[in-house]
Amino acid sequence: MMEAAPIFLTLQLALFTTVILFFIAIPVAWWLAQKPSIFKTVMEVMVSMPLVLPPSVIGFYLLMAFRPEAFLAKYMHIRLAFSFEGLLIGSLLYSLPFMVHPIQSGLASLPASLRGAAYSLGKSKWEALRKVLLPNIKPSLLTGVILTFAHTVGEFGIVLMVGGNIPGRTRTAAIAIYDLNDTFHYREANVYAMVLIGISFVVLFSMYFVNRRIQRSNYF
Repeated sequence: MMEAAPIFLTLQLALFTTVILFFIAIPVAWWLAQKPSIFKTVMEVMVSMPLVLPPSVIGFYLLMAFRPEAFLAKYMHIRLAFSFEGLLIGSLLYSLPFMVHPIQSGLASLPASLRGAAYSLGKSKWEALRKVLLPNIKPSLLTGVILTFAHTVGEFGIVLMVGGNIPGRTRTAAIAIYDLNDTFHYREANVYAMVLIGISFVVLFSMYFVNRRIQRSNYF
């Protein structure tokens, strides 16, 4: 029989990751969308690295940072390995480009005159971003949110390395599928897999449906 705990833990991890990255990605994307420079190019590369690096690489270095002999555990007494907090940090790093890139593209596509008009009305950079620019890139914001959530739901490698397979604490649905498949419990694994397929379909359908509605309303 399928346990609900891995599903709830997966959704919790995806929700926390998405909310935190939303607020982190907006200023990062806004800064990267400005005039290019060598330093910004380096930062763009750093943000994009999780797209090409194997999850095991990020997981390995996180484990090195979380090990008992490392600074966090030894001097600050923070235990992150094999904990939900460790999973969250790994998910934030691994899903960062899925939130930053859509928002950056949306901001970069806006005409410079829109930003100039906001400044001419006496708005600060933050006010122009919050009240003028972001409302004009709602599809990009929604795309970033949905992609980040869906990507976190499907995470496996980095979650396994950083969190292990502790029931009720770090055992996500993806880990449960791997564990059940490894022990030949194919029926139970299939149930988890179908639930994840359903969640992924719903969130992606929501993104395309809402974005299409926004585009139609802007057209008319």
